[in-house]
Amino acid sequence: MTATDPALTALAQGWCTLSLLHGRIETHIERALQTKHDLSVREYSLLDVLSRQHDGEGGHLQMKQVADAVVLSQSATTRLVTRLEDRGLLARYLCPTDRRGIYTDVSEAGLALLAEARPTNDGALREALDEAAKNPELAPLVRAVEAVHVPA
Repeated sequence: MTATDPALTALAQGWCTLSLLHGRIETHIERALQTKHDLSVREYSLLDVLSRQHDGEGGHLQMKQVADAVVLSQSATTRLVTRLEDRGLLARYLCPTDRRGIYTDVSEAGLALLAEARPTNDGALREALDEAAKNPELAPLVRAVEAVHVPA
């Protein structure tokens, strides 16, 4: 195989196309969330992930799990948590069974902001996908995204 191998070139082109779709969607959602709710995509994602925690077995996420869920490094996630905590949208507390563990919960203000922002996020996502579907290169990827079903 050489660097100009058609299979490698096609694979690289596919990756670039996927990256393009992701970038367009994220930019569209970012603009909508910033304009209407003063939230970034990452802030929204963090609030969303943390809002889904529960008090049952394994219901609270460790910082590494949160970082993986929002696709950030642990240090970037910690900085993001601190910013949202400073805004009163999150609260940290010690794990009751392991004093070394620190958990993060969404505050009432954070839940209210998330509830306001969710329709904006969902609408911007739909708009971005609809726009991308008009592009013949991106349309197959849009169909693939739409076909993904999350288990209940």
